[in-house]
Amino acid sequence: MSKGVHTGFDEQQYPYINKGLAGIIAFSTTKSSIDGQKGELIYSGYNIDTLAEHATFEEVCFLLWNDRLPNAQELEDLKNSLIEHRTLPGPVLEYIKSTDKGAEPMAVLRTAVSMLADSDETKGKFDESLFMDQAIAITAKIPTIIAAFDRSRKGKNIVEPLNEGSTAFNFLYMLNGEKPGEQAEKTMNLCLVLHAEHGMNASTFTCRTICATESDIYSGVTGAIGALKGPLHGGANTAVMNTLLDMEKEHGTDADPVELTRQRLESKEKIMGFGHRVYKVFDPRAYHLQKMSKALSEETGHERLYEWSMAILNTMKEEKDIDPNVDFFSATVYYSIGIEPDLFTCIFTMSRVSGWTGHYMEQAANNRLIRPRALYVGEKNLDWVPVEDR
Repeated sequence: MSKGVHTGFDEQQYPYINKGLAGIIAFSTTKSSIDGQKGELIYSGYNIDTLAEHATFEEVCFLLWNDRLPNAQELEDLKNSLIEHRTLPGPVLEYIKSTDKGAEPMAVLRTAVSMLADSDETKGKFDESLFMDQAIAITAKIPTIIAAFDRSRKGKNIVEPLNEGSTAFNFLYMLNGEKPGEQAEKTMNLCLVLHAEHGMNASTFTCRTICATESDIYSGVTGAIGALKGPLHGGANTAVMNTLLDMEKEHGTDADPVELTRQRLESKEKIMGFGHRVYKVFDPRAYHLQKMSKALSEETGHERLYEWSMAILNTMKEEKDIDPNVDFFSATVYYSIGIEPDLFTCIFTMSRVSGWTGHYMEQAANNRLIRPRALYVGEKNLDWVPVEDR
């Protein structure tokens, strides 16, 4: 029976309400599978561990868009297409330059992606023959938007995208103004692979819902960005990093992360980066990021942040028997390679757009308008009272 409470109705009359649509299966998909009990994540047939070890982000894009890995020629063609579409339309670039330097990066990204529709010659026509090219164009331009805004807000010259190199390589080049080393590119690529797709989460569901109305793919991705922006979804990694930085700022290098975490738990504060709606065990993506976080912290002199992270992790396990999710270690990884904390969710977007657009195309191929019902629990047939008597 419904667990809702409202004095105006009898719970016994109504079916169970699955809050947050928990346990509801709304779609069939070939894009990903999550086994929360086993801690298993599959992208279109391939285990995330296999992809983390072997795949490039470009291969993962092709996989999520075609349900198979590309051959050598197909991969080369996709790389070239992504390179070709990196440059931003003039109005989008002007918006980035002119917008408030203190604006929230995800808000800027959301607006810029929406503006990309204006430069699409099809003007948002809902046509399956166009979706792949549009998915490539959006995926290619999002890194440029992020890097351009970060440099613009810092008063630096915006770096034009390269006509060569991987998505990871080019993004770090545009962000920092110099070509990254092999390890930095490898790190960025792994982050993109790990965040590319993850079942029917809030942003993916949003994208599919928008597609189901036969709205254009730009609207679908823009809506998904809006959903990812929230701290209970994509914004958690920024909160994790801010927790670590605030700890250092307020308590110095002698901060006790164990005691501070216990104090927050006692105060009923939420510890970001822990728990997951699906996983009941250690998030498989977090394993890869944990290893990378350790190596990067040693390489970049951020050992203390990693040590504090592990102390928080162990405390949460002891006190609450709860494991970290992908956001917990991705925060220190991004920070260690020089990415500002408020850009973390943008990086998430840069990767997840591959999954969103894959789902958009899948929804369009077998579409039905998404229209759930809501249980009305308010009053009915009230008498009208004239305004002067209210």
